[in-house]
Amino acid sequence: MAAILYLPRLYMYHVRSGGAKSVSHDLFSVMERRLLQIIATPAMLAAWLFGLTMMMIPGLVDWSSIWPWGKAAGIVGMTWFHLWLAARRRELADGSCAVSAGRLRLMNEVPAVLAVMIVILVVVKPF
Repeated sequence: MAAILYLPRLYMYHVRSGGAKSVSHDLFSVMERRLLQIIATPAMLAAWLFGLTMMMIPGLVDWSSIWPWGKAAGIVGMTWFHLWLAARRRELADGSCAVSAGRLRLMNEVPAVLAVMIVILVVVKPF
């Protein structure tokens, strides 16, 4: 979670610094690539692996309730966001990113909202 919360902020700083024209472009590119490839992607793959493994345990989740489906939607949304971040990293690295710093600041809130939704659905099980 820390990586997916930090990446949009890092991208915003990269864009604000001047993007591919800045002196710090190479430093930002290395930081972004390492954070995404060494921390965020393996963590996402492990979460999917362990989550799917838990789903196979009979009786662990009542699939007739609505909350597991809401949680699943949140997880798919978080995965989409991860893939969106990966696409922006490639664009930032080659200097073709057209996303503004303001939009990246707004997108920084997406994983937090999804995480809160997922936790509430799992803990409270409202439906």
